[in-house]
Formats: sequence, C-alpha cells, structure tokens
Amino acid sequence: MNKPHIAATQPAKVELEADKNYWFCTCGRSANQPFCDGSHKGSEFAPQKFTPEKSGPAWLCQCKATQGAPFCDGSHKKLG
Repeated sequence: MNKPHIAATQPAKVELEADKNYWFCTCGRSANQPFCDGSHKGSEFAPQKFTPEKSGPAWLCQCKATQGAPFCDGSHKKLG
C-alpha cells in the first residue's frame, strides 16, 4: 500500500455536529482538508466515514499518520 500525501504537519480545528456523517480524507490529496473531495479516485485510498456523538470543536489529522483517525494523536510531531 502506498503512503498517503501529508496534507499539513498540524491538525485542522473543525466544528462538528453530533449525529452528522462526515467523510475524512485518507489520501491527503483533497483540497478540502481534512474532508474528502474525491481526489482519491483512481487510487487505493478511500475516505473514512465517521459520525461524532457530540457537537463541538475537534482536531482532525492532516498528516495522515494518526493511529486514531480521523482525530489527531500528535503523530505529526514525529514526522521529519
């Protein structure tokens, strides 16, 4: 499997709505980071659907190295 593109080396702060479906970009090519815009088409990547349980701010991964996708786990600090 190819590695995803690193979209940014810091997480994106977003406001999420409870019980709403979101599609997290896993390829790193979306122009709408951290959400999918279909840029993965033709690749081995697919967006990751997630539905938050509560509304509010969240920090979503943009380096695509997190172990807790779509949420940032600080993995961007280890890139280099």
